[in-house]
Amino acid sequence: MRSRIVRLAVTAAAAALVLFGVPLALGLQQYATADERSSLQRLAEFGALSVQEDMSHDLDPTELPAGPDDTSVALYDEDGDLVLGAGPPVGDGPVDRVLRGGLVSGPPDQLVVAAPVSDTHDVVGVVRVASPAGTVTAMLLPIWSGMLGLAALILAAVWLFARGLARRLSRPMETLAAEATRLGDGDFAVRPEPTGIPEVDLVGTALAGTGRRLDELLARERAFSAEASHQLRTPLAGLRLRLESTLDRPDRLTRATVEDGLASIDRLERTIDELLTLARERRGRSAPVDLVRLLAEAEAEWRDRLARAGRVFTTRRPDDLPDPAAGAAAVRQIVGVLLDNAAQHGAGAVSLVAREAGPSAVALDVTDEGGGVPESALAGNGSGMGVALARRLAESEGGRLTIRRSPSVVTLLLPVAEQATDGH
Repeated sequence: MRSRIVRLAVTAAAAALVLFGVPLALGLQQYATADERSSLQRLAEFGALSVQEDMSHDLDPTELPAGPDDTSVALYDEDGDLVLGAGPPVGDGPVDRVLRGGLVSGPPDQLVVAAPVSDTHDVVGVVRVASPAGTVTAMLLPIWSGMLGLAALILAAVWLFARGLARRLSRPMETLAAEATRLGDGDFAVRPEPTGIPEVDLVGTALAGTGRRLDELLARERAFSAEASHQLRTPLAGLRLRLESTLDRPDRLTRATVEDGLASIDRLERTIDELLTLARERRGRSAPVDLVRLLAEAEAEWRDRLARAGRVFTTRRPDDLPDPAAGAAAVRQIVGVLLDNAAQHGAGAVSLVAREAGPSAVALDVTDEGGGVPESALAGNGSGMGVALARRLAESEGGRLTIRRSPSVVTLLLPVAEQATDGH
């Protein structure tokens, strides 16, 4: 990453320098050439004026204006022959053309300017001034060298700046990579330090959030496993006690005892199936829970069990009540835990009431006439029948479990399904 950033920055700077420097160098060359040509033109015109009087009286001039060391000045008569100065013996193309009128430049290897010597309306001679084309190049070489040196300094500065920027950008990314490696190794306490780079900080925040969620998920899974095992041990212990009691008193072996044992086994199998379903379900993909079916199943399971203990079980649900959005297996397990807790620790009549709890929530109230849920059940110890498990299940489904002791009411709050909310 560092080398790519440096390479990209230097390449971009070099391209910008070329796009700016080459036109500037060519422009300077054109400007210097035009300036040199103007100097030669002034010298030629001055020379033409200085010999004009002698040429008008058919006299041979004896002196021409002197130019720079590398500049040649020559005078030609109206026939194109060299009269005075340094130049070709016979007038070249520029001289011939000037004799026909105008100022003419010379060949590309020289800068040549020819000016006419006029007598009233006639051209009686030509002053030719020439200098090597390399004069302009020699004059521009120091400027071009300075431009190249400045470009090199700029590229060096860009290279140094890009290296610093690359280190600044890559160091947080390397830190994030190390934190991601820690996360992959099972260390979920990843907390990348803020870098001041919004995009990198956003990735770091997401990585830290992922670590927290994974930590919470694993902690919830461990607690779920422990509480689920407790939830399974309770009916097994009850079944074992009934069967051992039957063995101690074989004369009391009755059909009712066997039926109770089979019913306990059925409940245990349902509990296992629901726990397996809960382990496979993903939150956020739950279909609405059918409350009518849920209450009917609860009544079928608990009415006779409570009736044998001399207790009454009732259910109630308004007709226009929307269905909650949660896992059906989770809700059945929670309701089963709450009803079992009411049967074991409560007294008197037991009721399961579904009601509306605001515009976006549904409540399921489990009520009995006892003294409320004992502390052991709340802590999940002893034979607490998994109230702690029920609370965790409710929270995992986006709901909440509240407990009130006087009167004894345990309420399961669940969010309403979106379709139900839109149509309600």
